[in-house]
Amino acid sequence: MCQNSALTRARKTPGLSYEFFIGTRYTRARRRNHFISFISFISVIGIALGMTVLITVLSVMNGFQREIRTRILGVASHVQLSGVDGKLADWRGAAKAAQGHDQVIATAPFINAQGLLTNGSAVRGAYIRGVVPEHEDRVADIGKHMLSGRLDELKSGEYGIVLGVELARALGAIRGDKVVLVAPQGQVTPAGVLPRLRQFTVVGIFGVDHYEYDSGLALIDIEDAQRLFRFGDAVSGVRLKVKDLFRATEVSRDLSRSLGPDIYASDWTRQHANFFRAVQIEKRMMFIVILLIIAVAAFNIVSSLIMVVTEKQADIAILRTLGARPSSITRIFIIQGTLIGVVGTLLGLVCGISLALNVETVVPFIESVLGIKFLAKDVYYISDLPSDLQAADVIITAVVSFVLTMLATLYPSWRAAKTNPAEALRYE
Repeated sequence: MCQNSALTRARKTPGLSYEFFIGTRYTRARRRNHFISFISFISVIGIALGMTVLITVLSVMNGFQREIRTRILGVASHVQLSGVDGKLADWRGAAKAAQGHDQVIATAPFINAQGLLTNGSAVRGAYIRGVVPEHEDRVADIGKHMLSGRLDELKSGEYGIVLGVELARALGAIRGDKVVLVAPQGQVTPAGVLPRLRQFTVVGIFGVDHYEYDSGLALIDIEDAQRLFRFGDAVSGVRLKVKDLFRATEVSRDLSRSLGPDIYASDWTRQHANFFRAVQIEKRMMFIVILLIIAVAAFNIVSSLIMVVTEKQADIAILRTLGARPSSITRIFIIQGTLIGVVGTLLGLVCGISLALNVETVVPFIESVLGIKFLAKDVYYISDLPSDLQAADVIITAVVSFVLTMLATLYPSWRAAKTNPAEALRYE
């Protein structure tokens, strides 16, 4: 009688199928078996937690990718021109030709070398970059991250040096101190080959929040570098800044064709490919791993619906005798399972988006409460958890979660449709 009245009310309600009415009624009803309700509740919570974690993790991975790109390209170049033998003699001609490209907005010559920096008993290896300060400011952001001094205090013949903050700390040097740079190119004397030494004055300290550069990069004037490392009038290459950094590969390819075989052009996607490839692979793997959490929660719906089907054998038989088709029975339980999935998905979307938007606040709070640092600055490139919530990740996560819940309803619904009314009502 209960099913008959439900069927009658559904048919009297305009635009509402009785399958939807009964499916939602089964979801709202208080079942005699509370264990079934508990499994349904666990399924909703599992889907919601899985989506929350997945959206948050993808946002953090996006944030890492953005921060790494921003910090690396704040010091490195979008495109770099260099000679095949490590020296570029006609760098002015190469820079002028590169500026003819419509994507190139700035150029800067540079010299790359390695050396030892000493201050008292402290010794540290460092990458030495010879720069033209006014040109360097156009292609890199080091000048914007000066903690002490200014980049334009590097002047030819004065032998000034700008150190990364971690490198300066390791050397125990502050602005105004004298440090000695030992160049690997030796000079021949009657006593043998001796290293070339030069005393430099620390005129500035920078911090770009990228440990590799902060702990291992030092800048000197390009003419001082030419004299110290015996480059003559040549340089290591020319750094370029382009309008759209995602077109750097195209610009590099165009310049390689136009500048000839003696000049090698490379872009940031080649120079730092390992960083971005590693982040992308980790993002994909985390997506797959955490998706399994959603899958496990979604397929809890299978056990929940099978129990419901078993409990509702008599109701299904009555519906069949009232004229319900097997396809209608299938739709009833698909609707019930889908409602569980929709509630879990919506709850996961709300929680996931909220956490992803506030992860930069939540994580420092947890660190302060626990008194620990999750990402040590001297171990990881980025010491804070960034977040970059992207609509595509949210949409894909929601769609995949919904599809998994739909798939989880198919077998129980098919089994319900196969119920034999005579067998189900035999002992009723």
